[in-house]
Amino acid sequence: AGHEDYYWGMGNTAEAVANEFKISREDQDAFAYSSHMKALKAQAEDRFQDQIVPIEVHQTYVNESGKKATKNYTVYKDEGPRKGTNLEALAKLRAVFAQGGSVTAGNSSQMSDGAAFVMVVSENLMKELKLSPIARLISYAVAGVEPRIMGIGPVKAIPKALKQAGIQQSELELIELNEAFASQSLAVIRELDLNPELINVNGGAIALGHPLGCTGAKLSVQLFDEMRKRKMASKFGAVTMCVGTGQGACGIFEFLN
Repeated sequence: AGHEDYYWGMGNTAEAVANEFKISREDQDAFAYSSHMKALKAQAEDRFQDQIVPIEVHQTYVNESGKKATKNYTVYKDEGPRKGTNLEALAKLRAVFAQGGSVTAGNSSQMSDGAAFVMVVSENLMKELKLSPIARLISYAVAGVEPRIMGIGPVKAIPKALKQAGIQQSELELIELNEAFASQSLAVIRELDLNPELINVNGGAIALGHPLGCTGAKLSVQLFDEMRKRKMASKFGAVTMCVGTGQGACGIFEFLN
């Protein structure tokens, strides 16, 4: 196949980032642990409650008697955060993408399913339909990096989006970073000198999951809801992510309501 440099498994890119940007296994595990702790705390405080629409599930299965049975239950919260996790348990996990590597199932985002919905309209249509806006998308930028280290995409995308928006990095009050892997999250934070206290304040994808095709909308919802809870009218927040094959993306929002 042509352009073979594009063909990098996501876990292998995480290892490449860890090596190139000198992200230690200990730091990756500590970041993952923090993600779970923040998510568990947020769940205990019902901080996700206003973001989630409960879904009724009807599951058909074969019981111990070999007969079909149906189980009905409601999915009302994310299942990823693990109460029993700790640094000792994370340290025992084996690297899964490279022999002698540092990226494990514990410091990587989880495979999960999910859906999210965000309505984006022009100001004219908003007025015509008499909608009450939550936030204003003031800039959006994408950038390219080497596919081998795709996880650092936000390092290039965030400055572009800030320049388009006409604001400084220091004006960002909250940041939602996709947290595909602890290694790439830490590399982005360190390369841009981002304030860790502003990033994924209620946990990230390592704890909550990283449903493909959903992340941009999901993180936007999380950002808006947290800004609402903090009464951050006229304040700025960012949603940013890395993308396979070497893309970074970032949207800058002004919270309105």
